[in-house]
Amino acid sequence: MKIYLDLIMILNFFIDFILLLTVSVILKRNIKITRIMLGAFIGGISILLLFFNINSVLLFVLKFLISVAMTIITFKFVNIKYTLVNILYLYMSSIILGGFLYLLNIEFSYKHIGIIFFNNGLSINFIFLLIFSPLILYIYIKQTKNFRLNYSNYYNIDIILKNKKYKYTAYLDTGNTLIDNLTRKPVILIDKRKILFDIKEFRLIPYMGVNGLNMIKVIKVDKVLFNNKEYKNILLGIMDKISLDGVDVILNKRLLEE
Repeated sequence: MKIYLDLIMILNFFIDFILLLTVSVILKRNIKITRIMLGAFIGGISILLLFFNINSVLLFVLKFLISVAMTIITFKFVNIKYTLVNILYLYMSSIILGGFLYLLNIEFSYKHIGIIFFNNGLSINFIFLLIFSPLILYIYIKQTKNFRLNYSNYYNIDIILKNKKYKYTAYLDTGNTLIDNLTRKPVILIDKRKILFDIKEFRLIPYMGVNGLNMIKVIKVDKVLFNNKEYKNILLGIMDKISLDGVDVILNKRLLEE
């Protein structure tokens, strides 16, 4: 079998360039393209290690050291934590891309040598890597940003009612600015299926929903504890259902203003 070394090196350079670019975008490193290309070049020539008689343990150590060199050359050395985070995201991106290549191999039963896949002697890597690798990593970047944005607004809260504490998972929704026009108290919302206490007294207040003006049941709670703070004068509105993943309570934006 013929092996085109220059082609493999170019392919390896392209993969490393995409991975380093992905890390730069996710972590907002604001690195020049020339530094990313230099780091990818170091990764590209590392493929030459495969042509030496090196045992697997030493090969693993050398490849790890090369990945460290790639990240330092690309992102510079600021401190140990900074460098370790860069290396971590480089490997995470590699796992995502490598997982898709592995899935491709399993699903379509392609033969492979290293990262090169074949079907009746035809390599599909050039098409896959050139077209789909940037797309896969773009989706990964977008989902990572969404994850960090959404889950940074999740809180474990305690609702105190009649001297009893009830624990819930809450989401701080900046779109929830509901207040009681009579008392001017902010309203947080709870999924009625998650209520752990008896409701004996409540009143109705109006709110503007997607279907126009509606009424919602609210009760007065003693206080709400979250984010290491104590909030009093809070009303608890009862919703039929909260559709957010794992969320019991939707907090009010006005709590941030207190």
